[in-house]
Amino acid sequence: MHCLGRDLVSAFRGARIRLVRRGAAGAAGHRTSQGRGVSGLGRLSRGRGESSAPLPIAGAWWNRADFSPGIALLREPYVAEVLRCNVWWIAGKHFDLVVDTGLGITPLWPHLKIAPGREAVVVLTHTHADHAGGWHEFGQRWVHRDEAHYVDPATADPDIVSLWSADLDPAENAHMQRAGYLMPECFVMAVPHDGFELDQLPHRPAAPTRLLGEGDVIDLGDRALEVLHLPGHSPGSIGLYDARSGLLLSGDAVYDGPLLDELAGSDIDAYVETMRRLAQMTVNTVLPGHGEAFGQERLHSIAIDYLRRREPQRRGSGT
Repeated sequence: MHCLGRDLVSAFRGARIRLVRRGAAGAAGHRTSQGRGVSGLGRLSRGRGESSAPLPIAGAWWNRADFSPGIALLREPYVAEVLRCNVWWIAGKHFDLVVDTGLGITPLWPHLKIAPGREAVVVLTHTHADHAGGWHEFGQRWVHRDEAHYVDPATADPDIVSLWSADLDPAENAHMQRAGYLMPECFVMAVPHDGFELDQLPHRPAAPTRLLGEGDVIDLGDRALEVLHLPGHSPGSIGLYDARSGLLLSGDAVYDGPLLDELAGSDIDAYVETMRRLAQMTVNTVLPGHGEAFGQERLHSIAIDYLRRREPQRRGSGT
């Protein structure tokens, strides 16, 4: 498989974006008022020609590193930084917790190193394509109720994920560029095997086994994580907060980079309220959906910077 002609290393550096779902017309439960889906998975054509530079075949697709005792971070190193989701594994007394699942280019499960017979639960912080690709691999699948229909076969569009940026929704592409993100022409620097098609990655929906909401508690036996509804980036974005240790798994509600709040399904007013909440939180460590972990001082700084930028616009609109 070939990628479009560009210096991919420089194009990928420092950027991060979301894929956009553009499913079949009339599918139940997927439309915004503009007719685009919220969750970011596109039905797509190639859009442009190929260059003469073939992509190499990757070795191990997943990288796993210990973050702290009982917590590991998994990433797809050959996925461009713009879509390289953090997958967090947390060992629990009763069961293991996996937070987000990456793009689903290759199976995640074998790299989690979960003991045979041990139960594992996956929680999605939201249902964008770079977080939900491996959702179907798990027997226990938990997601916020406001985004459950994007991953449920009864309501999800039978979409195909494309890894070509030319196939992104133009309005969202423009928003991401305005936010300061570099837009590579394709979103992988290698392929997992010969014959892999960059525009034919299937979206594999699977029915949620538990719907989450504000205040729910995920009890691992030796760690309790409270569900925080943190909408704005997407309607069902959540964080998981361990008050005892001060750990916050934040998904894409907050990370150390330009925040995206004009995607299909984004809500700036809701994001302002989320940032007001985050600016008051007591945390020790934030484990975000992308990029590196950070602490309370940086969390508050990101939230306050967002409020300074967006609150005047909100007041000016009369809300």
